[in-house]
Amino acid sequence: MRILLADDHAMFRSGLRAVLETQPDLDCVAEVADGRAAVAETERLRPDLAILDVRMPVRDGLAAAEAILSGPAAATTRVLMLTTYDTDEYVHRALAAGASGFLLKSLPPEEVVSAVRVAARGDAVVDPSVTRRLASRFAAALAPAVREAPGLDRLTAREREVLVLLAAGCTNAEIGARLFVGDETVKTHVSRILAKLGLRDRIQAALYAHRHGLSTDR
Repeated sequence: MRILLADDHAMFRSGLRAVLETQPDLDCVAEVADGRAAVAETERLRPDLAILDVRMPVRDGLAAAEAILSGPAAATTRVLMLTTYDTDEYVHRALAAGASGFLLKSLPPEEVVSAVRVAARGDAVVDPSVTRRLASRFAAALAPAVREAPGLDRLTAREREVLVLLAAGCTNAEIGARLFVGDETVKTHVSRILAKLGLRDRIQAALYAHRHGLSTDR
């Protein structure tokens, strides 16, 4: 996986790159120190993942994420935000832009690597407790609820069950335990839900469910 790193602290950036490049399947193709450069290099290189610090000079990471995820690289590049504090304001704005989640700078190296891989396969790297805390309130602010959820009729009954559990912030393991199915089966259901609804990742699926009143359909 090709990764772009954006952080204005050179030592942190270099350390993160060193951690990631211990893995044979991860390749850091660029390092930049501000949000404007992050957008430009992402559009030029089209990496699989852009890891952006929230606070950077020239253009902050949230503004950079918004530009990347609404621009020409949106179809190919996922975005993870780096932050010291997972404040509601940062989470709200990043989710609205379509970011795949957050990494805390205090995470141990092995958890950073794991989080990057989670994002690469389309899952959210937002702690489930954060999703549960924010998704319902945030989804209501995004757009007024509509009576008929677009695309919902394409889902099977089991896929609707999985969607409701995604809205509750459940991990794949928790969904599997509740529905008595294996992890690979859950992953298949999640992939089909995203494809049928035209959604980018499981965070967007959770927001879709809350927006259309599906989160209490249990």
